Amino acid sequence: MATTYRDPLDLKFAALADPTRRAILARLALGEATVSELIKPFRLSQPAISKHLKVLETAGLIESGQAAQSRPRRLNVAALKETTDWSDQVGRLWEDSFDRLDTLLDEIQRPA
Repeated sequence: MATTYRDPLDLKFAALADPTRRAILARLALGEATVSELIKPFRLSQPAISKHLKVLETAGLIESGQAAQSRPRRLNVAALKETTDWSDQVGRLWEDSFDRLDTLLDEIQRPA
């Protein structure tokens, strides 16, 4: 049974869970590319790359353009930034917790 994600951040992280999709995003970070351009370095079939692109588009991490007959894909940097912002926020919470723990341990270890 497939998992259904409703939260936009859940969609983004689910899309990022796959190494091929992360590699596609890394490639698109260099500039937009068509499906045929993306197939080459990844050695995937057209249907396989299209499925990955659909997941990335649904998550909002990439966008489709229109250039003559092709539809080049490009990275949506703002959407990707949402994931890094969340990760940074969680990281700060852990750092604060560790800082409080360090303070407590220092107080406990101080001679009375």
